[in-house]
Amino acid sequence: MITELNTITSLIEDFLEYLAVERACSNNTLLSYRSDLHQFDEHVNLTDVNQITSRHIDKYVKHLSDKGYLSTTKARKLASIRSFVSYLHSEGIIENDPTDLIPTPKRSQHLPKVLKLSDVKKLLELPLDVSSAPDAMRDAAMLQIAYASGLRVSEIIGLDVENIDFTVGSVRCMGKGSKERIVPVHRIALDSIDRYVRRGRATFRQQQSKALFLNRRGNRLTRQGFWGIVKKYAKLIGLENSMTPHTLRHSFATHLLEGGAPIRHVQELLGHASISTTQIYTHLTVEFVRDQYDNAHPRA
Repeated sequence: MITELNTITSLIEDFLEYLAVERACSNNTLLSYRSDLHQFDEHVNLTDVNQITSRHIDKYVKHLSDKGYLSTTKARKLASIRSFVSYLHSEGIIENDPTDLIPTPKRSQHLPKVLKLSDVKKLLELPLDVSSAPDAMRDAAMLQIAYASGLRVSEIIGLDVENIDFTVGSVRCMGKGSKERIVPVHRIALDSIDRYVRRGRATFRQQQSKALFLNRRGNRLTRQGFWGIVKKYAKLIGLENSMTPHTLRHSFATHLLEGGAPIRHVQELLGHASISTTQIYTHLTVEFVRDQYDNAHPRA
C-alpha cells in the first residue's frame, strides 16, 4: 500500500529538510536541489519511490539531452538525483540504488563569453546616456560594480549599502559556502554607486531595506531583475547574443589576466576555492596573446 510517507514528493521535502538541518546547505543550494528533484519527479510521474529504476533515470538524462541542456547542467541534475537516492538508501527507504549503473555525463568545457574593452565601455556608459532617472542611476551603478569587482550575480544582488566602503574603495560580499571576501573597487565605480545611493536609491519606496540595489517596489533586486536589466542594455547596443548573466564577471577576470595580473590574485578576487576553476580564463588570454603576436610580428 502506498502512503503519503513514501511518495516521491513528500520524500523530496524530507531530503531538503535533512540538507538544511544536518548539512547546513545554503538557500541557493536548497533551491537548486528542489528544482532539480521536482523536475525529475514530474518527468518520471511515479507515486512510490521504490518504483524508480535505473531505466527511468537513464531515460530522464536522455530527455535532458534532447531538450538541449548543457552537459554541465545534466551532470548537476544527475548529481542531485544521486544525492537524493543515496539519502533514501541510507535511511532504509529503498533497498537498491538505481543510480549505480548510470554514468555521469561528460562535461564539455565551454569557454566563457568575454566582451571587448570597447564594448564594456559602451555598456557601462549606456544607462546614463539614455536616461537620468533613478532606475538608470541604479543600472549604471550595478553594471559598474559588476565589471569593477567581478562579483557573481548572487553576490551583487545580495549586497547591502553598508557593504560598500567608500573611504577604502572596497566591497565586502558573501560568496559561495558563506565565505566572506573583500574586493577592491575603482573610483569610477564608487562614484557611480555614490550617485545612485544619494540621488537614485532615495527615491525608491522602501527605505527600511538594507539592500543596495532595489526594484521599483523598494524590494531587493532579484536574479531575474538583474538579468532583465543587463539584457535590456545589451540589446540596445547589439550585444544580446554576446551576453550571459556572468559575462561582465568573465570579462573582468580575462582583462585582468591580459593586463598581467597573477592568476592567484584573480582567483582570490573571484572567490574561487580551486585555481583550476580560474584557469579556464588562461585559455582566453592565450588567444589574446596569439592575436597580439599575429598583429605585431613582421613574419606572422
